[in-house]
Amino acid sequence: MSSDIKDIYSRNLDILSEIGNIGAGNATTALAQIIGNKVNMDVPQVRLLGFNELTEIVGGAENIVIGIMCRIEGDLTGMMMFMLEKSAANHLIDIVMMGFDDGSEEEFSEMKLSALHELGNIIVGAYLNALAGLTGLKVIESIPHLSIDMAGAILSVPAIEFGKMGDEALLIESRFFEEDRAVSGYFILIPDVASYDTILKSLHIG
Repeated sequence: MSSDIKDIYSRNLDILSEIGNIGAGNATTALAQIIGNKVNMDVPQVRLLGFNELTEIVGGAENIVIGIMCRIEGDLTGMMMFMLEKSAANHLIDIVMMGFDDGSEEEFSEMKLSALHELGNIIVGAYLNALAGLTGLKVIESIPHLSIDMAGAILSVPAIEFGKMGDEALLIESRFFEEDRAVSGYFILIPDVASYDTILKSLHIG
């Protein structure tokens, strides 16, 4: 863990956790609007972790996961990812599609992938909108890209691109409840070192 980010994190744990709470809460509201039913959320667990630690959190480097990733530009630079294990992704699709069977024998048919991509787009966008509203910063997101692969392979993308600036990401582990069904997901915010400072300065902390 680089000393700069570690120091920022240790001194500002409460505010970074609050950013995680608000972002995940906004995503929960967006999810509730999609399915037309009330969705509750556990208090998210917010941690700063190295990329190698992230893979263990989501079941290990070889565990197959779904990642919806977008680049962040504007006043902040980095990446944002929403990651789900396969079982959670299927559960979320089932909730949204209300058990609709498209007749495909594929685990992730084209229709299900399309629904999952759109869900990820809305959830990631809701999170980043909350971040922009809280900080007053201009946050521009690229069109999200959906991948189904081993966790190690998916996380290698930001690790390679941002590894030169630091090997940490802010993990917001969230659990959503719709009636008696629960889905766990992972928001992974990967700003560069300067963007951490920009976020804190926008809140008059840095």
